[in-house]
Amino acid sequence: MATTGFDSANLSRHAMQAELLDAETEFRLACAWRDERDEAALHRLITAYMRLAISMAAKFKRYGAPMNDLIQEASLGLMKAADKFDPDRGVRFSTYAVWWIKASIQDYVMRNWSVVRTGSTSSQKSLFFNMRRVQARLEREASARGEILDRHQLREMIAQEVGVPLQDVEMMEGRLAGSDFSLNATQSAEDEGREWIDTIQDESRQAAALVEDRHDRTRLRGWLVQAMADLNERERFIVRERKLRDTPRTLESLGGELGLSKERVRQLEAAAFGKMRKTLETESAEVHHFLA
Repeated sequence: MATTGFDSANLSRHAMQAELLDAETEFRLACAWRDERDEAALHRLITAYMRLAISMAAKFKRYGAPMNDLIQEASLGLMKAADKFDPDRGVRFSTYAVWWIKASIQDYVMRNWSVVRTGSTSSQKSLFFNMRRVQARLEREASARGEILDRHQLREMIAQEVGVPLQDVEMMEGRLAGSDFSLNATQSAEDEGREWIDTIQDESRQAAALVEDRHDRTRLRGWLVQAMADLNERERFIVRERKLRDTPRTLESLGGELGLSKERVRQLEAAAFGKMRKTLETESAEVHHFLA
């Protein structure tokens, strides 16, 4: 994507000066755009949440993409969210928009980061954005237990944690080799051991935002329960084991328990998600992200 004439620093400054919308104003603007295609209302809504798009774009700088491009992709996700948002659902726009923004940025990174240009399946995408985080946590937990994991053990645990085949982990490990550095590395010899992690801005949310988020997530869980109720017992079991466990089950392990082939379990999983999508096709983007 071309970036000529696009000034991310200038846009960031303007975004930080934009108004903060209360729930009532946000609802009114969203209705004006949905019902009347009021472009002024759309512009005001987009402008107010551009700081959210820029903040999310900044989190993906470590993948090597130009910040200008990341912000443009985040902006596209934000505009798509505004176009599809239904204010009558009772969910705040920020909760809805965050998934469209994140999906837009992730798709851009996956398309353009050279070492993963061929990695476009859902399992590869999940590994690309989660492997280092999962690996670091597993290593910390093992260290706390006084254990040292060898490379094969660690790969197996990552595969089980993310819910992907072992060969996908091995392949992605090779692709990501050398692309990241530890946040616990010191910045320089002159910094007296100061680590990079010490420079990360505190992004803790304030009490009002936390209450708002809990309210939104309660609604989302209600929609999910409604969709799960439309499944038969075996489909619900597969969805729970594959998506709702802290450590997702593999297709192989479910097949062994149910007496089915790995491919048959995959078909049942796809059918279950299809039913849920039909129930939730007009619901929150966060639920759609869960089913992606």
